[in-house]
Order: sequence, then structure tokens, then C-alpha cells
Amino acid sequence: MNSAQRVLGWRFWMITLAALVTMAITASLGRWQLSRAAQKQAMQAAMDSRMAQAPLTVPQLLAQLSPPRTPDADALTDATTDPLLHRQVALEGRWLADRTVFLDNRQMHGRPGFYVLTPLQLDDDKRSVVMVQRGWVPRNFEDRTRLPELRTKSGAVQVLGRVAARPARLYEFDTSGNGTRASAIRQNLDLVTFGAETGLPILPLSVVQTSGDADDGLLRDWPAVDSGVDKHYGYAFQWFGLCALVAILYVWFQLIRRFLRPRSQPSA
Repeated sequence: MNSAQRVLGWRFWMITLAALVTMAITASLGRWQLSRAAQKQAMQAAMDSRMAQAPLTVPQLLAQLSPPRTPDADALTDATTDPLLHRQVALEGRWLADRTVFLDNRQMHGRPGFYVLTPLQLDDDKRSVVMVQRGWVPRNFEDRTRLPELRTKSGAVQVLGRVAARPARLYEFDTSGNGTRASAIRQNLDLVTFGAETGLPILPLSVVQTSGDADDGLLRDWPAVDSGVDKHYGYAFQWFGLCALVAILYVWFQLIRRFLRPRSQPSA
């Protein structure tokens, strides 16, 4: 067996094949993450465009919902297809304070507390009720079942907000109590179940309140609406970095060290 055959043995070619396959896979995954980032950028641009438009009035909102749609829990989850998601709305109506729900284990500024949701009966259509995510309040750590005191106007109110999908869901171990009137404190809230439970004609959307009563004691420092494009750029950087690392290690160990290091001479 000559010197070239000894240098380029089967192990060299197996390692070369493995390195090429690994680089091809990691590079393709990096490109896929870049394509996902481009999709998320288009989604973010659509959301920003909607939020920049003038607020919808109640008649305009109801017209967008006509013909009525089934309040499916996933009806408003795709920002690229639903023209209402993230649109600003100006609502006028009356709070149904006795139907207020407190979603547990929600955080704001790193503090645990409740998201406060209250149905708003619209003045323009008494048969329509919108579930409004009014804001956040801290919880009582000495008595976890104690409800915070809210200052809710009993008369007509004006609420400015943006259209959202269902309230964000958290994992819950026991869902048997979800949707019952046993307690106003709940882990999650399904609009369909809540509408059937209360008999209220709840529209198939919720509204995140951004302004309104300044003295209601609720914090509304909601997280910015973000499509998550930075996450995909981060993943792409990791995949391309892994691809580059495999290439560097291969060149160093299989080429530079193999062919350029001094070879020991056989003893006489």
C-alpha cells in the first residue's frame, strides 16, 4: 500500500462524508430559520400597519363580524388572515362588573398577580358583549383566595384598546373547575364556555384595554406585540455557527494536521 493510500484511508473518507452531511444539514436549517424570520417580518409589518390605523367604532367592529362567526377559541390566532387582529377599537358601553374574572398566575414587571377581565355590554348593540382585558393587579399573598378591590364605573364608559385573540392560556393540572362559577379566580378562560355559562352574547374576540379609567387601580403596561422574528435570527446564527465550527474542525484535524505536521522517519 503506497503513502497516498495510507493517508487517505477509509476513515478519512468516512469522516469527510460525515462532515459534509453535517454541514449540509446545519446550513439548510439555518436557511430555513432565515425564511421563517422573513415570514415573521411580514407578519410584524402587517400588525404594525393595523395598529397604526384609526380605531374602529362599535358599528364598524360589528360590521366586520357580520355575518356572525362562531366564537371558536382559535378564531383569531393568525395575524396574516384575520383583518381584525391587533386593530385599535373605541368601545362605548357599560361594565358587567359582577361577571369579572381574575386570571391567576399572570405577571407584570416580574410580579405575580391577576389579569382582570370584565364583560362590556356595548351601547350600539345591547345584544353584543365584548370581553375586555382591563389590566393587571397584584394578588394578596396572605390570602390567595381574596379578590382585589376594583374601582369599576357603573355608568357608561369609553374604552380604547386593541383586538386580541383569546386570553393567553397557561398550563393547568385540573380543568374540572374551569368554566364554573365556583370562583372568579381562574387559571384560564374560554370565551365559548364562559358565554354558555353566563348566558351572555359574547363576541368571538377579546379587547386588550390600553386606555380608559385612570383611577381604576389597574396596571396596563402590556408587553409589546412582537411576532418573534429575533428568535429565528438567533436560531439561524446558531445553525450557521455550528456549520462553520464543523468546517473549521474538519480542515484543522483532517487536512492541516494530517498533511502538514512533520512525519516521523522509520528507524534504520
